[in-house]
Amino acid sequence: MSSKNQFGKQGWTPDRIGSLKGKTFVITGTTSGTGFEAAKILLSKEAKVVMLNRNPKKAADTLTTLKQELGNAIDVTNIQIDLAVLASVRKAAEEILKTVPRIDALMCNAAIAQVPKQTFTVDGFESQLGVNHYGNFLLQALLYPRIEASNGRIVVVGSMGYNLGIKTIQFDDMNWDKNYNPNSVYSQSKLAQIMCVYELQDRLKQAGNTKVKVYACHPGASATSLIRTSGSLLTRFVWQIMKLTPMVQSAEKGSYPELMCATEPDLDQEGFYGPTGKNYWTGPVGECKLEPHAKDKPVMEKLWKVSEEAVAFKWNV
Repeated sequence: MSSKNQFGKQGWTPDRIGSLKGKTFVITGTTSGTGFEAAKILLSKEAKVVMLNRNPKKAADTLTTLKQELGNAIDVTNIQIDLAVLASVRKAAEEILKTVPRIDALMCNAAIAQVPKQTFTVDGFESQLGVNHYGNFLLQALLYPRIEASNGRIVVVGSMGYNLGIKTIQFDDMNWDKNYNPNSVYSQSKLAQIMCVYELQDRLKQAGNTKVKVYACHPGASATSLIRTSGSLLTRFVWQIMKLTPMVQSAEKGSYPELMCATEPDLDQEGFYGPTGKNYWTGPVGECKLEPHAKDKPVMEKLWKVSEEAVAFKWNV
């Protein structure tokens, strides 16, 4: 797989981040994995971090851990959010808009994966699409005015899984009632997330808006709890074995692509960023090839419209 790396042989690393004093980063899903590592690195560079997590107990434990590791002076808070519940997303966004005066980057990191049986959110969406796509889509839309006022960024953590499914959006059966398959639906949810990044870029361009930058990235194959928390027994077993091999990198390395997209100046928005080694699983972080179906314009436009209707909110770009 060919991929150019503008950051040299080692690829991008957090050594490139200078002081982030005065900057604020809002990150979903920071109680473990790449989200935790990203928060830790940003805090170590003097940034303010607002964590968005579903589980208040785990969030409190994370705050304690971060303070133990980095000292009590760090500026970190948590706001409760459940991306599977649109009312919760609205409530969290309201609290953020009230209490967080600027957003330099919103990092949509949280996700669920490989849910073994078709499951629905309270709003009636298939759970993987509901959490990974609709929940994040609404959160971005609600926080957009604050991000714009801050000349900030939106960073969406996708997955190479976008390339494993049906290579388009199944508009005639968004809940996959007829052909539910854990991997295909996960792929669909990640494709939807990525497509909306490039559709938003197009809309900003059309509006002549250069204030907000939007990026898509993926963490490669990283040792996180993503599959442990929602995959089937077999999937979890296989993944535990894989984690012991060189095919899987640390969660810290998995956080590099989203950190790069949140902080690197003058990064080309049209790229898709992540580890550039074999299968894009591990290796130096840089630009990866994005397959053409992820930028299929008529599908992107239709998906945007369907998503706005699903979450009952219209973006104001």
